[in-house]
Amino acid sequence: MLGGKYMFVSTSMSLWETLRGRMTGSGGSGPAVQLGRGENVYSSGQCDNSLYLVEEGQVKIVSGSLDGKRCLLSICVEGEFFGELGILQGMRMDTATAMKRSVLRKLSAAHVAAVLQDLENAEEFALHLMEQLSSQQRLIANMVTMNCEQRLAVTLLDLARKVGRRQGVELRMERRVTHEELSEMVGTTRSRVGYFLKRFSDEGLLVHSGSGQLTVHETRLACYVAKV
Repeated sequence: MLGGKYMFVSTSMSLWETLRGRMTGSGGSGPAVQLGRGENVYSSGQCDNSLYLVEEGQVKIVSGSLDGKRCLLSICVEGEFFGELGILQGMRMDTATAMKRSVLRKLSAAHVAAVLQDLENAEEFALHLMEQLSSQQRLIANMVTMNCEQRLAVTLLDLARKVGRRQGVELRMERRVTHEELSEMVGTTRSRVGYFLKRFSDEGLLVHSGSGQLTVHETRLACYVAKV
């Protein structure tokens, strides 16, 4: 699955809160980065060893496979960290792109290292980085084997769980997600996205809400994804 599993969520709340405080607190070291829709935070092959925090907006993390396919690794929303693998690798292996107007906070590897040294849990963070790297490689391998329809289902479920408003077993996305945006996320055409969405609706995976906003039947869509 996508999402929080691949973001930095430490078992140490102290580390989490300390990093957040360094980025956003009074006199914090994390400068604000403002991006328009479609602008890259960083690109694959770029040297960037910073950690990022989403203050406003949404950011998608995409990686390319050896056969040229694009793999959506995660969608980051407000309050989530991303980009920590750059601290380990130096050079980016993925591309982070703003899905809408976004405001981020950026913390350099040196500042992250200082926090780790102060809290004496660098080993924990290093283990996290290695596990995340391994998880992303497994995700890329799994996503390459999926067809476009399956990738769309996984993406919809992850996005709905992050930004959807719960109404029983339904998750309604408050912000309208266009066919163009979905096509960019899963690497297919808008017409194919429309075709797949109609199929999902016919099978009860999506619920008609009377507006342009997508409403997901979480239980049914989760069962579909589990069979992928």
